[in-house]
Amino acid sequence: MLISEQEIEDVKDFVFQLNSKKNSVVVVEGKRDTVALRKLGVSGKILEFHKFGGMINFTDFVARYDNIIILFDRDKKGRYLTGKTIQLLQRRTNVDLSYKRKLRSITKGKVMFIEQLVCYESYLA
Repeated sequence: MLISEQEIEDVKDFVFQLNSKKNSVVVVEGKRDTVALRKLGVSGKILEFHKFGGMINFTDFVARYDNIIILFDRDKKGRYLTGKTIQLLQRRTNVDLSYKRKLRSITKGKVMFIEQLVCYESYLA
C-alpha cells in the first residue's frame, strides 16, 4: 500500500486528537483492533465489543462514559454494530462518529478494518 507524507502527518494528528479526548472511550470490535491502535500510540481507554457478550451488556457498560468514540470496521458487521450502538445509546450518552469519518478520509478508503492501521506503525516511530 502506498502511503504519502500527508497521510502519515494526518494519522499522527488523528492519534494526537484521540489521546487528547477526556472522559472518552474508544470502542473497537476486537483484540487486533486494540493492538493496532496501541501500536500507533493511542494511549486512552479502549474497549473491545466482543468481550461484553452481547449488545445490551455492551451498551449498559459504555453508557457511563460521557463520550463514546466508535471505531468499528467498515464492513457489513461493523456498519450493523455502529447503527445498533447509536440506536441504543442515543439518549444516554454522546456517540462520536467523527473519528471514524476522519480515518476514512485520511486513508482515502484504503483501510476497511481498524487492524489494518498497523501498516502505519513503522512511519510513526
